[in-house]
Amino acid sequence: MSQAKSSSKKRKRNSEPEAQFELSTSELGKVGPLLVSYPALQPPVSTSFNCYSRKKSKSKDGAGDEQDLLVVGETPSVEFVSNDDETRKVADAGCRYLVAVRNTRTGTISILPTPKTPHILSHTVKALKSIPPSAAPSKLQYLEAKTTLGETFGTKKQKASIRAQERNRIDVSAMEGVMGYVMDSIEKGAGGLMTKEEAKETTDKNRLIPPFSTTATDPAEVYPLHDIIPEAEWKALSVSSFDAATTDKERIAMLPFRKSTWVNDHLKAIVEATGKSKKKNIKILLYISAMLAFRQASFSKTLEKEKLYERLGAVPSIVIDSLLSRFAETARGSSTYQSTTATKTSLLAHIFALCLKLDEYATNTTIIAHDLSMPVTEVNQLFKSLGCKITKLGERERARLGQSDSSADEKRAVLTAPVEFPKPRLRKK
Repeated sequence: MSQAKSSSKKRKRNSEPEAQFELSTSELGKVGPLLVSYPALQPPVSTSFNCYSRKKSKSKDGAGDEQDLLVVGETPSVEFVSNDDETRKVADAGCRYLVAVRNTRTGTISILPTPKTPHILSHTVKALKSIPPSAAPSKLQYLEAKTTLGETFGTKKQKASIRAQERNRIDVSAMEGVMGYVMDSIEKGAGGLMTKEEAKETTDKNRLIPPFSTTATDPAEVYPLHDIIPEAEWKALSVSSFDAATTDKERIAMLPFRKSTWVNDHLKAIVEATGKSKKKNIKILLYISAMLAFRQASFSKTLEKEKLYERLGAVPSIVIDSLLSRFAETARGSSTYQSTTATKTSLLAHIFALCLKLDEYATNTTIIAHDLSMPVTEVNQLFKSLGCKITKLGERERARLGQSDSSADEKRAVLTAPVEFPKPRLRKK
């Protein structure tokens, strides 16, 4: 019996016509079926809906735009009306549906030619329409209600936080009588404060860099040479032995500090060059080497003058005395010198200012950082304190410095005029 039933069902299913798709043709002036969506409340199936046009259609065929239609329906207790804003959001989001009707007799599935956007319906309870809407609570009312809930149902941590906020709350009304006295005391205290120009001047004086000119329009004049190397020391420097040497190895052996790739490479380049600035550049390079040797000696706890004379035998004593007086300090009641963080920073800033002069104010900081065994970021920060910008050189700048295209990706510390120092960073609250 069961087999006969199953076979009859199969024969009935097989007797149904095959499904065929076709594109339906819509009549002019007809809107056709509409799709609606109920986000909150589902009406009964028997609920009827009507469509109303907001404005007259301006299309040639007389068909109205679905976006201008108002879909309305109601039950004995609830009214449904299409929400234009929500419907427009759904349409802008690209939500479209293709509507199709299947004819069970012929098996034809007719697809409407245009996709449909659902109308989002909002509902209103009829019994509540006469009740006016309550106003939104003010900020004070919201805080009071939040505090009450926290005190009643909050955890121990939340209750402690509420009590702390109440203790820190300022009663403005209690200060009305003394506000005048407070303002007078503020004005008196502000009378001794520095102006913006005075604060800038004080900041510039306290910078751990060589003396500088903020009005100079040429990078060569930003840090005057003899403000870094005093004239008496400049005259005491002798470079005649470098001219008499015949090999680079002999010249490097005459340097106070011989472990700097930057110094050694520049010495080779200066010796091979011709021009009036050759002797001047060798003197600057000799002074840089002396400062690097002094920096190496400052790593010890104390600096003894006699030992420095022996260690820097190729450097005039006036230079050693000057380095001790400018980049070392003596403890009270002691004759020995020692370096501090400030003196070490100032020494490096003076060295970098001289390096800029030999590099035509575009120095490769990576090589210097390797010579000093310091991170490149720390060396870059010191160059920035001199007013330099860490950047890659353009094609014109590389051609001016005689650099190849292979160095296009190398960043250099570039000094421009007038000099601009980095502004202090403000901490985020």
